[in-house]
Amino acid sequence: MVFGSSQKAAQLADDVTDVIPVRGRSLMHDAYTRFTRNKAAMGSVIVLGLIVLFVILGPLFAVWSNEEIDWDRMGAIAEQGAPSLENGHYFGLDELGRDLYSRVIQATRTSLLVGLVGAMTALIIGTAYGLVAGYVGGRVDSAMMRFVDILLAIPLTLVIILLLVIAGRSFFMLFVSLDAVGWLTMSRIVRAQTLSLKTREFIEAARAAGVPETTIMIRHILPNLIGVVIVYASLLVPEMILTESFISFLGLGISEPYTSLGKLIAEGAGTMAYGTIWQLLYPLFFYVTIIITMFFIGDGLRDALDPKDR
Repeated sequence: MVFGSSQKAAQLADDVTDVIPVRGRSLMHDAYTRFTRNKAAMGSVIVLGLIVLFVILGPLFAVWSNEEIDWDRMGAIAEQGAPSLENGHYFGLDELGRDLYSRVIQATRTSLLVGLVGAMTALIIGTAYGLVAGYVGGRVDSAMMRFVDILLAIPLTLVIILLLVIAGRSFFMLFVSLDAVGWLTMSRIVRAQTLSLKTREFIEAARAAGVPETTIMIRHILPNLIGVVIVYASLLVPEMILTESFISFLGLGISEPYTSLGKLIAEGAGTMAYGTIWQLLYPLFFYVTIIITMFFIGDGLRDALDPKDR
């Protein structure tokens, strides 16, 4: 009787399995679910998406270009340069009589470009450097990380300023100066994770199976670093924007005819005595909004990709 009952139970279990298939859930699926449940992170994604749409579609509604000067109102900015829908200056005029709406669009585009491209370049360099240092180990690791420690001992802002002063102000040199110091912290994070991963059982099994060292780094260790890299990328973007804004505030950033949010904020702060508050308010609003949303997104990604929260 017991044997027959066991057979029936096994048959019932097989029937249930056939009717209701069991599907596994990957780490990325769980991370996506947790991230979408984070209201602050999802709200930040929506707000940042609206800013990106403003940068893309905003020029379609612009009456004036970012370099065009309204000569009729240039002499009385404080009285006639305020925001107005009638004359097409939605955000008002700057101190030279240029349309602030078009300039804010260009500045937001520049700041986002600096943050995204600078962060991606720094992540590629830092990930590759830290992966090699952590996996090879020994004297190679010691020499590579001592070089990083020396660079980190120097004030990073000072390095960026010196590079811009010596090589000149340009888009290219701005990216070079930001990436010259932006990859250092990432390399230390990746190196620490690699040191932990290379002693795991699946890495030892790959070595025993004769898998080449380069293949182990690329196909076995690197995919396990994606979570850390994504989280740090979301935090590195606002860091890049903050650094560029500080450099532009000092007058060493992007030169005319281009502009950035940091440069517009510096110009607006210099004209506050004349009562032109809109010159500071609008670029500052976009600047603060981008920084806050990026930090909320970074916190959401960190919580979503943390395996301890599964």
